[in-house]
Amino acid sequence: MTEKRLEATPLETVPLRQIQIHDKFWDRYIHLVKDVLIPYQWDILNDRIDGVEKSHCIQNFRIAAGEADGDFEGAVFQDTDAAKWLEAVAYALEISPDKDLERLADETIDLIGRAQCEDGYLNTYFTIKAPNLRWTNLKEGHELYTAGHMIEAAVAYYEATGKKTFLHIVERFADLICRVFGPEEGKCHGYPGHQEIELALIRLYRVTGREDYRRLAKYFIDQRGVGENYFLAEEKGDGYSRIFPEFAGYDTKYSQSHLPVREQRTAEGHTVRAVYMYCAMADLAGLYQDEGLMRACRTLWEDMVRRRMYITGSIGSSGILERFTTDYDLPNNCNYSETCASIGLALFGKRMVQLTRDASYMDTAERALYNTVLSGIAQDGKSFFYVNPLEVWPDNCMERTSREHVKSVRQTWFGVACCPPNIARTLASMGQYIYFTDGDTLYVNLYISNRAESELAGGRVRIEMESDLTNSGHVEIRAVRDGGAQGYSLALRIPDYAKTYTIRRDGEAAAEALEGQISLAADGIRIEKGYLYIEGIREKETALAIDFQVLPQFVRANPKVREDAGKAALVKGPLVYCLEETDNGGNLPAIFIDTRQKPEESYEEDLLGGITTISLRGKRLTEDEWQDGALYAGRANRFEDTKLRAVPYHCWNNREPGEMLVWIKELL
Repeated sequence: MTEKRLEATPLETVPLRQIQIHDKFWDRYIHLVKDVLIPYQWDILNDRIDGVEKSHCIQNFRIAAGEADGDFEGAVFQDTDAAKWLEAVAYALEISPDKDLERLADETIDLIGRAQCEDGYLNTYFTIKAPNLRWTNLKEGHELYTAGHMIEAAVAYYEATGKKTFLHIVERFADLICRVFGPEEGKCHGYPGHQEIELALIRLYRVTGREDYRRLAKYFIDQRGVGENYFLAEEKGDGYSRIFPEFAGYDTKYSQSHLPVREQRTAEGHTVRAVYMYCAMADLAGLYQDEGLMRACRTLWEDMVRRRMYITGSIGSSGILERFTTDYDLPNNCNYSETCASIGLALFGKRMVQLTRDASYMDTAERALYNTVLSGIAQDGKSFFYVNPLEVWPDNCMERTSREHVKSVRQTWFGVACCPPNIARTLASMGQYIYFTDGDTLYVNLYISNRAESELAGGRVRIEMESDLTNSGHVEIRAVRDGGAQGYSLALRIPDYAKTYTIRRDGEAAAEALEGQISLAADGIRIEKGYLYIEGIREKETALAIDFQVLPQFVRANPKVREDAGKAALVKGPLVYCLEETDNGGNLPAIFIDTRQKPEESYEEDLLGGITTISLRGKRLTEDEWQDGALYAGRANRFEDTKLRAVPYHCWNNREPGEMLVWIKELL
């Protein structure tokens, strides 16, 4: 059956070199990349920092290259730490050239090249430790996952510098993979245990034009879950050797290989594997105009964000195997919510916007970026959360218990360190989310202060944006058109939380909304799928003043979310807020709030780099009646008034260690 062709080609991103971010909210994090994250993580990869778990990453490459003695150390996918570090370096260099940093990257790339085998194979674990076991354990071996991150880094480095050395290294590896895998007789008919290679091959296709890379990416997606499960069959092979004991009794849902991807209706299994696969599905849907894949993407997105996602834009409720569980199962104090999973969710949402021109996908991507992704890194850039709970009581985050994965303080590094370098590459490439283009239209997705240039069909347009989104909600955009006889259009995303707003163009009213009731004040303005289009702009210069109402508000969860029944969360614009013990005392679950009150905002310039805090009045259960130490008794609850201060969730644990709480019990 021939699939219906998609109606539109995907929107294009604006190159990072054409965007300069200078935002009082984001600067403190983005500037960390080049100033702190890249040098700090380079020292980690070289095992130069005392008191931090050893990485062995660069040493593994030296051993594989024959330049050092020793055995492989670290996780089977340890090479990816270097790959993601190089990808972050690439984005940093594209934005701001740096000869010393580029020289260091070139030296690292040369080392990787020397570690590559003659046939193009590149993986230090198998080269050093198990050379006879290549491709015999796709379920656990992460060979294709590691190859994918290496390819992504090489493409980013080529786009940033124009240098082809790294690109040629990964092309040799990709050529080998194309010779090993595929539908042809005599080739391996398997697919990766951890998805990543698919979206990487698509990136490689886009810079090389090599059709075999695109075809192999499609094969890996099309083959997954078809017929006898490859991973279960693989276990029976003579060359199979188990790497992870926890994979005994393997559940094929864990790797999304339980069904062909077009037949999957629910988000299942390991969250990072899932969202990376969904990204590739979306890419292929656009490249092949495959409506069947697109339907699957829409279905899986809806299941994920409507029934299996936290208010902070995090996913993965189970600490065992880092996975989805069932609809509405969203515990707050033992969830996993891996930072990498929210990064993958944002990448998937970005792709869905590009394919559909539907701003609602960016609403979710924005939520993930502003909350969970940022909570994954301390404000000094030197410690990280792998797991992002919504409630923490440090005393019960104990080893060998059901909460041993939950940490009450950020860690300086991890034995499995996928999240820190993933945060670095995400922050370094934040510009890719701000704008998209399509012919003569520039799409504005995120309101982050920046200066940018974009080539449109109607000529070059220069943009200056000044945004105070997370405080006042005020945004100013100045667009200047350089040449071109045609006009151009701007498409402004109207965030889902902005039910009331005004937009003025050159001082004149253009559009306004009051509690969702919209009125358009001029011709050439329309709203479609969450974007407000201002069409046919021919003026040399256009000034827009946007005021989104981003007042603090209480939100509640669907009653089916048992964990949050009778509770409320506090949000302001894209930010979720939380209570911390350092502001509000201990035993935070003993606090109740009256949600009829009007929360009071205050911008505190000297707190956590400058944040808006929210003051509330609440009630606290007293312990006066329990001084005898009784555990249970038929006693009445007694309350006392208490003043509360809430801070943005992403800021928690940047002061004193202690309890944290997002969902607060509500007074009836």
